[in-house]
Amino acid sequence: MPVSTALNLGYLVSSIANVPTHNGQKPLLLHGATSQSLPLLASPNHLLKLGHTKCSWRTTTPVRTAVAAVQSSDPSEKQESELKKYHFVVANAKFMLDEEEHFKELLFERLRLYGEREKEQDFWLVIEPKFLDKFAAITKRLKRPAVALVSTNGPWITFMKLRLDRVLQESYEADSLEEALASNPANIEFEKPDKWSAPYPKYEYGWWEPFLPPGSKPAKV
Repeated sequence: MPVSTALNLGYLVSSIANVPTHNGQKPLLLHGATSQSLPLLASPNHLLKLGHTKCSWRTTTPVRTAVAAVQSSDPSEKQESELKKYHFVVANAKFMLDEEEHFKELLFERLRLYGEREKEQDFWLVIEPKFLDKFAAITKRLKRPAVALVSTNGPWITFMKLRLDRVLQESYEADSLEEALASNPANIEFEKPDKWSAPYPKYEYGWWEPFLPPGSKPAKV
């Protein structure tokens, strides 16, 4: 930039600071400034506009950009973002509730830990879950009735899959907790063994009820 132009621009800034702001004042006068010495003012695309009463900055482009960003929000995108992902492992009820010797202890230990940390429960047992209808490849491998361990915690469900071993793992999305944990009516019956030789007592019937979805009724014997 030529030295004369830089000096004139500096003088322009100092002159703008003294622009009158009340009606009836004289137009802004820049001492010694002309359109030839200030090419920015001579250009029709300059941002600074000088009038008789005030000076203003024209900022139309950012405003248009902001409006476009607001208008681009799609209701369908919001609806998709509201879907919550649920993870589960599933097996037949006999294995999950009556045979797997560590399952009960694992669930009650986790429930105790959540209570100590005042954390909201995010895992449930669902007897004959409706969401299994979406998984034909799983249902054809299951004995019925089936029981699923469902949680919003994916890594923990993966851990439970490794821990329980003889279970199938998958995930799905749902709009609400009620929809995610919906179930079909089922009767749960387990035959009592004639002889129990394990060093620990046999699981009592109904131990799983604290882990059923909110508002669900215990399964009938």
